[in-house]
Amino acid sequence: MKLSDFDYELPKNLIAQVPVEPRDASRMMVLHRDSQSVEHRHFYDLPDLLDPSDVLVFNQSKVIPARILFSVGEKECEVFFVREVTEMVWEVMVRPGRLFRKGDSVSMSDDVRFEVLEVLPDTEHGHRIVRVHDTKMRDRFTLLQEFGSIPLPPYIESREGVSKYQNVYAVEPGSVAAPTAGFHFTQELLETLRAKGVQIEFLTLHVGPGTFLPVSADVIEDHVMHEEFFVLDHDVAARLNSAKQSGRRIISVGTTTTRVLESCTGDDGIVVARAGSTKIFIYPGYRWRYIDGLVTNFHLPKSTLLMLVSSFAGQEFVAKAYADAVREQYRFFSFGDGMLIL
Repeated sequence: MKLSDFDYELPKNLIAQVPVEPRDASRMMVLHRDSQSVEHRHFYDLPDLLDPSDVLVFNQSKVIPARILFSVGEKECEVFFVREVTEMVWEVMVRPGRLFRKGDSVSMSDDVRFEVLEVLPDTEHGHRIVRVHDTKMRDRFTLLQEFGSIPLPPYIESREGVSKYQNVYAVEPGSVAAPTAGFHFTQELLETLRAKGVQIEFLTLHVGPGTFLPVSADVIEDHVMHEEFFVLDHDVAARLNSAKQSGRRIISVGTTTTRVLESCTGDDGIVVARAGSTKIFIYPGYRWRYIDGLVTNFHLPKSTLLMLVSSFAGQEFVAKAYADAVREQYRFFSFGDGMLIL
């Protein structure tokens, strides 16, 4: 399958730079797979489109201020925290790479320095393993809160929306990019859904910087998927299996949630509690195991996220829906409008 099969033209003015307020006032395209029909609604209509027996599953990961900018002499430096290896030892991306050679010690401030333990085989993105030395003994998240900033996707050119780049239900710090399908949910909308009877469940997947990287392989089967850490608790898995076996629909909020649920489901259709990493790559031809519906956004051309959605709803159906979305002036990407696939 060719990468060009997942390309489309998008006018730049349709790339949302800030979210709408309130969040659930965003538009929502509803794709009905059985009838191959499309509705144009708003996200606040979601309770009317779900059944009381439905289950919504969310990724509760919280975005951390992972990007630290500082100067060494006249050189501007960046350390982008990717994942924690052990306490105060991190995999990071750095620039300029020549200042971060193995054995180097790079001071960010009087209190903090980075000791380069390993140079990883990734010359393009400057991956390193570093030990963080902090004379004030701050924990990792306190350190990032004091010195770091929230990284925004490269297509968002303004920092105006940075305070909105977080889900209202996010509690587990660890992502360097937000699971953005949840941006449309407000606390009031969640309460309305609960009052209707919709079951709300949470898991955690910490989104890594690989979510920003384009697919470079011309044949998508050759693409190597990035790895991301997740946790699916036993109690959550048990409740989901009970609902599934009762014939209730499991509706995944976002591609990250979807990747966890599909990674943890066996051929018997039972989801198993796990904590670990997933590199699952879902594209057309994938045999779906668990989810019955999907809440998502409008994704970048040639992205693995678009491939996942195309697998779930059908490649031709999704391509037509995206063309409709461009024609109807939907807002695209992280701060854009939503899509519900049933």
